[in-house]
Amino acid sequence: MSQRSMAGRVCLVTGANSGIGKVTAEKLAEMGARVALLCRSKEKGEEAMAEISQKTGSKDLELMVADLASFESIRGFANDFCGGHDALHVLVNNAGLARPRRSVTPDGYETTFQVNYLSPFLLTNLVLDLLKRSAPSRVVNVSSVSHFSGRMKMDDLQLEKGYGSMKAYSQSKLALVLFTYELARRLDGTGVTANCLHPGGVATNIWGNSLGPFAFMSSVVKLFLISPEEGAETSVYLASSPQVEGVTGRYFEKKLEKHSSPESYDQALAGRLWEASTKMVGIS
Repeated sequence: MSQRSMAGRVCLVTGANSGIGKVTAEKLAEMGARVALLCRSKEKGEEAMAEISQKTGSKDLELMVADLASFESIRGFANDFCGGHDALHVLVNNAGLARPRRSVTPDGYETTFQVNYLSPFLLTNLVLDLLKRSAPSRVVNVSSVSHFSGRMKMDDLQLEKGYGSMKAYSQSKLALVLFTYELARRLDGTGVTANCLHPGGVATNIWGNSLGPFAFMSSVVKLFLISPEEGAETSVYLASSPQVEGVTGRYFEKKLEKHSSPESYDQALAGRLWEASTKMVGIS
């Protein structure tokens, strides 16, 4: 692929200060894209942006700060972004976390579900008009193979009746796949595509955070994981490759289309989740 194949394209990558998000932003910048890095920490974001600029030579980078654990923060960011940009060609919803113990955000929702799913749902909807005006454009959602073990507890999405770290993580990643497919159906004919992916078992900080009291094992776990550079390959592929131009509503792994879990294809469930999500994030 040409080093300037993304010249003139505007990309937004969430969680871009570390891991596969940082690598994704770097590779897109390397291809000539104008890349906005959405990070929770201004300090870490500035460090990542400086490193990406040094590696790629790109000066077309922009740091934007927002906390995915806050709908107010997401709304403020989206308002600023849409007001300051006349185009958005690629949105990569990459940021995510896993929590060993149940916690609740200031919005009153279970943290893993909000950060991994509700906030990407809200952010995508808030910038959707800009994506449509910029078509052909793409939404890329970073899910996980763990969605196969996820179950949508529509009567207990906040897992108040029985929390587990991987249970919460898997549910949030299944929600992201269901959202991707429903979004693709709703965007049919607009020129905006929506796809999701499993990046592989990537050696990032999420492992230490999710193992809780067993965090000391993260160094051992990481021996069996792939690098962020390898993990970012499918995100970059879906964001930039002409081979997937017009392809939508699909799940990918190692740059190949794969079948996601049986539950993820339940259109009735996806519709119910969409309607519940709009109420939770406060959009019509």
